Amino acid sequence: MSFKPRENRQHVGGYKLRAEREEYFRLMQLGYGNHEASRLVGINPRTGRVWRNGRPEGGKKRPVAPARVVREQRGASLRLREDERIHIADRLRERATIRSIAAELGRSPSTISREIQRNRTVIHGCNPRWYYRPHAAQRRADARRPRPKTGKIAGNPRLRDYIQDRLERRWSPEQIADQLRRDFPYSPEMHVVHETIYQALYVLGRGELRRELVLSLRTGRARRKPHRQANNRRKRFATPMVLISERPAEVDDRAVPGHWEGDLIMGAAHKSAIGTLVERSTRFTMLVHLPDGHRAERFQRALTDAMRQLPPHLRRSLTWDQGNEMAGHAAFVKATGVPVYFCEPGSPWQRGSNENTNGLLRQYFPKGTDLSRHSRERLDAVAAELNHRPRKTLGWDTPAERLRRLLTAT
Repeated sequence: MSFKPRENRQHVGGYKLRAEREEYFRLMQLGYGNHEASRLVGINPRTGRVWRNGRPEGGKKRPVAPARVVREQRGASLRLREDERIHIADRLRERATIRSIAAELGRSPSTISREIQRNRTVIHGCNPRWYYRPHAAQRRADARRPRPKTGKIAGNPRLRDYIQDRLERRWSPEQIADQLRRDFPYSPEMHVVHETIYQALYVLGRGELRRELVLSLRTGRARRKPHRQANNRRKRFATPMVLISERPAEVDDRAVPGHWEGDLIMGAAHKSAIGTLVERSTRFTMLVHLPDGHRAERFQRALTDAMRQLPPHLRRSLTWDQGNEMAGHAAFVKATGVPVYFCEPGSPWQRGSNENTNGLLRQYFPKGTDLSRHSRERLDAVAAELNHRPRKTLGWDTPAERLRRLLTAT
């Protein structure tokens, strides 16, 4: 700090504390409190409060205008207002929880938590601590608000050179971001996340990093590879699908038996598979043997044979995901009379019972193994073991007991 407090603090010859005042407000802008800033510039804390807050009329001393007039803000706002920041500071001193502060302000708890993390003042040393000072927080928020902004990398030549040097040595952006925090633990201006580095490389017109450095990335791509969006997928099958949104309401409440959920569990390199079927109301499990592979035509025949083993009143519907193995769903519906409903893309929770059962089956058929070596007898034995295991969701009945009651009742 270039400023040095005066050794002689006596007010001599009308000397005005102009330098002290400027240094005091500079420290306040950095987030220092009144007592700390006053001590560093060599003034009484009461003087600092008068400089900042002013002195009202009607007293023995002449009135002084405040250094910054805070205008009252009314109405709802997406951003926190200064009076809200003052409320946060007051309640933090009272050791209130973040959720209670958020409820009092009508804000989300994450908004209050993020505000404290971004705008608090951290004092490092042998005993690190932090304070939340509302006026300093407001100044920081105001300083971040103007647009457009200079990128963090473009505005810091030291940071830019550090990143470019590591990229030339073929470091990944994630490695660079982590090493920055190791090399500069107390210099937040030297901290970036890896996405910031990618943005500086990929976004045209920013000019924060040299364009040719993209060749140092693992992929060597000069632009991002767009990911396929689920709602923009091409049609999966030639025959139109019936989506789960059109499924009858009786399926959801699990009161009527005979509605099934199905899927495949895949073996090593997706070269082998086992079909799984779970009845929604009883959680009864059937495993479909696929010794000849799981291509659509072969799978459709194996699934048809499995469903035909059931009595008609237990063949009401089947819910599946949009896997290629169900390309022959129209032929399956025609052969069995069981309507097929398809889940939305990327929505496994719409077949929750089946997903849970597949997790249980992985204890018998681990991932990365060849599933074609398991015989039909082995699959039947595993299904029987699962079906005779008590389930909490069934009141500790077994799926086999529930299914037996349904069959004897008819």
